[in-house]
Amino acid sequence: MRSLTSIRPWHLGIVTPPLAVATTLAALLTLSPPASAAPVPDVPAVATAPETAPDASSGLSTDASGLSPALSSGADAAAAPDAVPADAVDSPAVLARAVQFKGAAFDTCQAPPLATMKAWRSSSYRGVGVYFGGRGRGCPNQQHLSRSWLASVDGMGWRVLPIFVGSQSPCVRSAAKQKVRMGSRSATQGRTEGRQAAEAAEKLGIRQGSALYLDMEAYNADNAACARTTLAFVRAWNREVRGQGFLPGFYSSAASGVRHMEQARRAGQSDLPSVMWFARWGSGSSLYGEPSLHADAWRPHRRIHQYAGNVTETHGGRRLVVDRNTVDAPVARFKP
Repeated sequence: MRSLTSIRPWHLGIVTPPLAVATTLAALLTLSPPASAAPVPDVPAVATAPETAPDASSGLSTDASGLSPALSSGADAAAAPDAVPADAVDSPAVLARAVQFKGAAFDTCQAPPLATMKAWRSSSYRGVGVYFGGRGRGCPNQQHLSRSWLASVDGMGWRVLPIFVGSQSPCVRSAAKQKVRMGSRSATQGRTEGRQAAEAAEKLGIRQGSALYLDMEAYNADNAACARTTLAFVRAWNREVRGQGFLPGFYSSAASGVRHMEQARRAGQSDLPSVMWFARWGSGSSLYGEPSLHADAWRPHRRIHQYAGNVTETHGGRRLVVDRNTVDAPVARFKP
């Protein structure tokens, strides 16, 4: 995606007199760099469950800091490089077309009926997460989701967050997702599924310049082999989605997938997500207090926080079970 280290090389700025080059070079070789270097259904309201509930590791830390034991020391945060903007490799044309949304959003497994979406305009929510594609969806048979449904919802003033639930990590924690784990050729799979996401978005009238969010449920990111396989999939998915003219976003638990992406960012890895959607329940709704992310990473307008899940709410006489999110990020654009 981009080089994520903006630290200037330690040796720049040294001016060596011509006659002392050899001496100076020898001295330099002995030095070490300095440190730090509820909407109404068409029938009586029936609760609809969110796509998936994060497991215990999804919204909760592995220790008090929210980081794994290997990264939980204060030194890790202190040594983090200055963040390069998360959109460093996204084309100016795509960024110019992006629509930003800042506010409250909910997501739920099944796209609600239009009557429900209309009724929920009485709530404080103005954004909705929609599971538009992917073989790992908990609700693959979307009863209401269609091109016309999206156009109608957009016309009501809703901002849509398109979510793609594809192949999951080989070490995914959820038993329900283990049947859709990625194989050893994960980069090839990621590229194929990135193309599928772009094609599904196009069919639904979602325009280029929109953000498409890859849902990667909680996994054991401390398993080195599994982490490499998962990262290869995510990077390939991102490259393909970008190549198709969209912005690739990433959803996962703060304690696993999100921490993993932050480690990759700090290591200077390329092809990382443009937007970070982190799940940490019961921690308040803040976007910029997440301990797994450097304070300057994935900003401005590049974060979503899922801060509560499986919550039953009723608005306008319509009841749903939803996950709650705070958003400051790109959303979908729609064709006329």
